[in-house]
Parts: sequence; C-alpha cells; structure tokens
Amino acid sequence: MTKTLYLISCAAPPAQHLPVPIRAAKAAGWDVCVILTPKAYRWATEDAPGTVEELEKLTGHPVRYEYKLPSQPDVLPDADAMLVAPLTTNTLNKWAAGISDTLALGLITEGIGLCKPIVALPHWNNAQDAHPAVHRNVDTLREAGVKVLLGEGGFVPHRPRHGDVRAYPWQAALDALPAVP
Repeated sequence: MTKTLYLISCAAPPAQHLPVPIRAAKAAGWDVCVILTPKAYRWATEDAPGTVEELEKLTGHPVRYEYKLPSQPDVLPDADAMLVAPLTTNTLNKWAAGISDTLALGLITEGIGLCKPIVALPHWNNAQDAHPAVHRNVDTLREAGVKVLLGEGGFVPHRPRHGDVRAYPWQAALDALPAVP
C-alpha cells in the first residue's frame, strides 16, 4: 500500500529545486503531493513559468496553494506524513502560533493535532536565525512532535546572500520520515 507524503514548500531558494526531493521520495515508495505557500506559488508561476505543470506531471497530482471552496471535492489523497521544506521563518513563526491563514499553514497546523509525522527542514540565514522568536518557535514545534532539522545533521543557517541551494540537505529530511512499508 502506497503512503502519501505532502511536500509543503515555502518561498525560499530550495523551492526552485522540488523535483529533487519528489524523485527521491517516490523512489522510497511515497506518493507525493505538492502544496505551496502563496508566495512559493507566485515564484513557480511568475518567475519560472511551467514549474507547476512540471511538478504536476512528476507527482500525478495537482499542485495546491489555496483553500478549496466548500462545494469543491478534495483532489488530493489524505497525507500519511508531511515534509515542510523549505521552511521559512515566516511560516515557522505563524505555524508555532497556530495561525492557518493559508492552505499550507492550515495543513501543517492541523497535522500536529492529527498526530501526523511531520518533518520540517528550514532554510534561512544566520541573521534571521538570531531573532529570539525563531528558536523559541522551533522549540514549540519540537515539543509538539515536529522533527525540525535545524543544526547539525540538518540545515545550518548561512550568512545573508551566501546560501548554497545545491547543499540543501533534502536527503536528511527524507531520511527523517517514517519508512514506507
């Protein structure tokens, strides 16, 4: 039986490389669905036309970025696990506060209450990392059961404008997910 992974991505540079984790997750046995924050969706449609279509072809599912209308059917299977990558400080801080004003936030906020396995792989710089709310909110999510891969073995913040998206540790995030039987 195939398990479904929601890959929820925020607007940070690694979001421009989603085929990498999609292919790896599929190779590990996951059925992958992509959910983008509204800003990540804007990047994918305005800055890189054709990206959404490529992701839909790769996953076999529509890419979602906004809530559906009550009269519309669900188009994605239920998630068995969630990977939030890249996670930005904006989404981190809203998520830890329980805010669900976007589809991405609504799913991950609800995911905690549904006891879904959730892995979060941040991407931010060390100036953002120095804000006191960031580590307080990482702790909040970890206490709620989210595996936040920040620091050794996960994502290590870089100097502003000095990140290397090729070094983004997608595999560490995939390895932190439960195994697909």
